Amino acid sequence: MTPELEGLERAPDALSVSVDLPARFTDLDTEWTAVRQRCGLLDARFRGLLRLTGPDRTTFLQGMVTNNVAVLRDGQSTYAALLTIQGKIVSDLRMFALADELWLDVPATRKAAVQTALEKYIVADDVEFVSEDTWAPLVAVEGPQAARVLVAVLGSTIEGLDPLAHRQLTFDGTPVRVAAVTHTGENGYLLFGQPGIASGLWEHCRATGAEPVGTEALNVLRVEAGIPWYGPDFDDSVLIAEAGLEKAISYDKGCYLGQEVVKRIAARGQVHRKLVGLRCDGEHVPPANTKLLHAGKEVGWTTSAVRSPACAAIIALGYVKSECWSMGTELQAAGMVARVVSLPFDARSSY
Repeated sequence: MTPELEGLERAPDALSVSVDLPARFTDLDTEWTAVRQRCGLLDARFRGLLRLTGPDRTTFLQGMVTNNVAVLRDGQSTYAALLTIQGKIVSDLRMFALADELWLDVPATRKAAVQTALEKYIVADDVEFVSEDTWAPLVAVEGPQAARVLVAVLGSTIEGLDPLAHRQLTFDGTPVRVAAVTHTGENGYLLFGQPGIASGLWEHCRATGAEPVGTEALNVLRVEAGIPWYGPDFDDSVLIAEAGLEKAISYDKGCYLGQEVVKRIAARGQVHRKLVGLRCDGEHVPPANTKLLHAGKEVGWTTSAVRSPACAAIIALGYVKSECWSMGTELQAAGMVARVVSLPFDARSSY
């Protein structure tokens, strides 16, 4: 995005995205503190944007995704997921309703997969993807001072912007869309606009107090907030109920892709495994896919693990069999004790 990105450490494989993003700008503690106490600035290219237009866009997506699209009005959005017929996760996503379009905010690595999956079902529907890249995720600002920074950058108040709401403003005379979403559990805003204004927007955010944050700190922050990511924590081999993405599901809407599996699991009451939080007694961060043992039996595995400043401990996400879901259950992970705890790890965080 800017010349300052040259020579910096790059994103670890666990957080690989479609572009090369810095792992850190300064040091992890400084960047973590910026988000938790002040305002952090993120290069938002770890997200991707798909835009749908046409008079059937709402009814089409209503039959595709897990949450209710039909109730959305201009300026509103919701969290959802796209599933396979078997109920496995193609991707999680956010849907933004505009007056004449529906936007899908997806992980950058899933943008092509989501478009391909949806296009297979466009038959007689009057709906199409907008091919022009005139809008893209540019930057995200997150932290207690994020709203103040944006007022200084955009010259407009964003007070009253509820979580997941969005509105169009301007930066240097160019339209930008601001969405009240978080990737860290803190107060956060994701800004969309023309790719050509990315550098100017980044520098203006920095000049008004936002501090650059790389993917390494982002990973710690989102794990503390209990936010699972496609790739590290779930993929197309995982059921949505196993990944704990209940916020993405409407049980009252009509039929959608994979709904029969979702309803069958809901009627049964639970799945056999699910993603839980783990607090580890040890000094070493366990790698992904570390086996979790209980009474000598393998009962699961870790996905994402980090050293958490908020918890002053090693914390992890991992899949565990149902008999070990109780809070406080002690598991063995690479020679140390891993206790099942509630999410989010950081009680201040929400998303």
